[in-house]
Amino acid sequence: MEDYAQAAHFAQTWGLLYFVLIFLGVLAYAMWPRNRKKFDEAANVPLRED
Repeated sequence: MEDYAQAAHFAQTWGLLYFVLIFLGVLAYAMWPRNRKKFDEAANVPLRED
């Protein structure tokens, strides 16, 4: 039972850190000025009448 508690504690601690780092990476990618044009074009796709 002790192994499970240690594994759960490890997953909760480092898993949270891992997902926070992934979230910050995605946020930085989305907010990077170089990507603005790409996201603006993607936002306008539903409004196009091709």
